[in-house]
Amino acid sequence: MINIGWIGCGRHARQMLLPQLGRNDIRIAALCDQDSAALGRTAMEYGVTACHSDFRDLIATPGLDAIGMAVGPDLHQAAAIAALEVGLPVFMEKPPAATAAGARAVACAAEAAGKPVIVGFMKRYSTGNRIARNVLLGGEFGAILGLGGTYMTAPTYFEGAPDYSGFYLHHCVHYMDLIPWFTGEDFGDMQVRSVSPLPGKLLLHLNFTTDAGVIGNVVMGTVQSRGTPMEELRIMGDHARLHVDNIINVALYRDPPFKADDPDATLNPACDTLSWTPNFTAAANEDHKGYAALLRDAAAVLRGEARDVPEIADGVRAMERLERMVAQIDA
Repeated sequence: MINIGWIGCGRHARQMLLPQLGRNDIRIAALCDQDSAALGRTAMEYGVTACHSDFRDLIATPGLDAIGMAVGPDLHQAAAIAALEVGLPVFMEKPPAATAAGARAVACAAEAAGKPVIVGFMKRYSTGNRIARNVLLGGEFGAILGLGGTYMTAPTYFEGAPDYSGFYLHHCVHYMDLIPWFTGEDFGDMQVRSVSPLPGKLLLHLNFTTDAGVIGNVVMGTVQSRGTPMEELRIMGDHARLHVDNIINVALYRDPPFKADDPDATLNPACDTLSWTPNFTAAANEDHKGYAALLRDAAAVLRGEARDVPEIADGVRAMERLERMVAQIDA
């Protein structure tokens, strides 16, 4: 059993992250939040008696094996470094810091401590994305030639902050990690176009190449309703396409023959379209967003096992890419 000290008792942590801990043999041994009401509710739900309003006091709690957190980027950096300095490994939500320099500071602290820092890029674990990448790794798809994506949100959280820093750090940073994860290559050229009809409402088109010449375009913005599906990926190969819609619907298109003039036409698994969508009526513990799978791997790493998790080095690279993108918007 891993005893974790957790920082941040907001809605995201309570709904998405904390429920995954117990099922992965992680015990919440101490909690921290400056919001006493949120702290009290969370402590009651998980039977935690060691409650703190200062992350330094939480880190000093005896008997902890790790620190977890889902707070703001500045606190992610400060609390992660403080935890590492006393030899505790860290799980943190993205972003790892407010700047790439801050993320590099966390990476330096992790290296000095010899402890892992796992970053919550759960898009890698979303069901459709994981299926698509496994298809790519299988070898039959061939080389990726192009990638297109759409990842939208609503202006709800950003109308009060028209500098869009929250949108960049909490939303766009996902695709700064996800695209290179799919292509296996970093961004090469990058070109950004934007339009903002009203404060808080922003639409971005990011055109890019990768180091080996994959081309792509990703659309991100705050101009859609959160009540509709807002995410899709299109991965293009030679006579092959992968579509991922709403992170749960996956289709693999190949090179089938025309069928209208063939009286013996049938469905050929070797070349016809393969598709998958989940059965939501099944009584199964399925988290298609990816938090359950992410925390399962994180728990394994905290136990000392090897897993291919997003680590602080991935967080550094994502933040560096994000700053490249934002610099073009602000130029």
